[in-house]
Amino acid sequence: MAGAVAGTGLPLGVIPRGTANAFASALSIPTDLIGACHTILAGHTHVVDAARCNDVPMTLLAGLGFEAGMVDRATRELKTMLGPTAYLLAGAQQLVTQQPFQARIEIDGVVTEMKAAAITVANAAPATSVLAQGFGQVIPDDGLLEVTIASPANLLQGFNTLASLLASAVVKSPTNRPDLLCLRVACLTISTDPVQKLVIDGEMLEADPVTFTCLPGALTVFAPLLIP
Repeated sequence: MAGAVAGTGLPLGVIPRGTANAFASALSIPTDLIGACHTILAGHTHVVDAARCNDVPMTLLAGLGFEAGMVDRATRELKTMLGPTAYLLAGAQQLVTQQPFQARIEIDGVVTEMKAAAITVANAAPATSVLAQGFGQVIPDDGLLEVTIASPANLLQGFNTLASLLASAVVKSPTNRPDLLCLRVACLTISTDPVQKLVIDGEMLEADPVTFTCLPGALTVFAPLLIP
């Protein structure tokens, strides 16, 4: 729905009915039905960015590697039984099995190659989207995408990396680890070897390479006056 109204100027009203309700949380929209309806009726709007991954609209974030594997493991049945806890269980399972991959990243014509275990490209994301928290917070209206690239060398480093990202989200301050690369960019292209699973706003897709483009101010949303 957000992709359909992006760029039209039509305001989007959010009724959170998902498992994690990440978009609502990112914009401080109440996640209960009555509170969400009151927010829409209040009529306050906030202009935020949208994005595209190749030809696919992206409102929240995309993940290659670890995040995609985690979402793929968090089946509908598991989410029905455990709710948001399903992602924690799926994440622990994926952390044990995730293998590093070669990533080729192009930004403004400059190509960088590196080993990675997870690449997250975020347009908007709450603190609970841990892998997007390289800068401590994702700013939804800055005209840029937040990119967090994790390259832990082993399982212990992987746990420490996740803990560091979680701490960064709590204090809203950038993390400082040699195995984390954090970027803010308007556009980038990523290819991987071997080809990695890709998740965009919770949906599993297949694409390689993938080009992410920020669409500044493309989305108008009914939201509280103050967004952290």
